[in-house]
Amino acid sequence: MTNTTEIYKVTFLNKGKVYEVFVKQVYQSDLYGFIEIEEFLFDARSQMVVDPSEEKLKAEFSGVRRSFIPIQAIIRIDEVEKSGVAKISSGDNITPFPVSLVGSTKADNQDV
Repeated sequence: MTNTTEIYKVTFLNKGKVYEVFVKQVYQSDLYGFIEIEEFLFDARSQMVVDPSEEKLKAEFSGVRRSFIPIQAIIRIDEVEKSGVAKISSGDNITPFPVSLVGSTKADNQDV
């Protein structure tokens, strides 16, 4: 019998950094404009070598059952065969997509 458990690699922007995490659940949230990610996976193979960015992610997401990521922060979602090392990298060469969910138009501000 084959294992049908999907694993997703989610890459997104957070505070100017690029986060890459592995999760078992990804879906559109009931909260407008958000993607939900659940069941975080962290690499257990490399216990002898400590990766500082993965340790920071483990600490940041410890106790988090579900995380809501704004759609405009998502860079990429991939379904992968197995989880890898979660990491935080510099987001220097990435510009967030400009989206205004709340705004007014010029016509809204004109007096009639």
